[in-house]
Amino acid sequence: MNGVFFMAGIVHELEQKGLHEQVRREAANAAAQLAEAAQLHKGQIVVIGCSTSEVVGKKVGSWSTPEIAAAIFEGLSSVFGPMGVYIAAQCCEHLNRAIIVEHEAVPNAEIVNVVPQPKAGSSFATAAYQAFRHPVALEEIRADAGLDIGGTLIGMHLKKVAVPVRLPQDHIGDAILLAARVRPKFIGGDRAVYDETLKEGYPDFTD
Repeated sequence: MNGVFFMAGIVHELEQKGLHEQVRREAANAAAQLAEAAQLHKGQIVVIGCSTSEVVGKKVGSWSTPEIAAAIFEGLSSVFGPMGVYIAAQCCEHLNRAIIVEHEAVPNAEIVNVVPQPKAGSSFATAAYQAFRHPVALEEIRADAGLDIGGTLIGMHLKKVAVPVRLPQDHIGDAILLAARVRPKFIGGDRAVYDETLKEGYPDFTD
């Protein structure tokens, strides 16, 4: 990604030097566990909300740590990238929880103009913006699964019926990790007939 990045606000260097590799590994574990639980496949989108402040044991929004964000992004990408699953990075409330995603994932979406910064968008969204080939910002998205690292509230960016997923990896650093998958809605009444396989999520129609 080409461009100039203006670092708004105060950011912090990593104090616990062993934490970088730890969170990279934990993020990769979480991605693999979610991919299996949600039966993710090529072309699907996973929304990620991440408070690096919570990861390093601080209050959300108080200790933005770009180095930790980059490590978490690396861990997630090491799993989702080879699968062809796209990461959608949720910004913080200062940008109305906008989404940063590869243009390829949403070629026809209406984009908005904002460049995330560690203290005006989040360190994780900034790391994603810098790593993506062609990053774009969206006001909203409807993702197929999600990881909430540190209580960032990702529900607004999931498809309509979200299903909580309990992962063995329940923390990244000090941050609580919550996960979700989605499934199609059941519609109709007493006489409706349902496809039981859709209870597990959206099928891969590319087979």
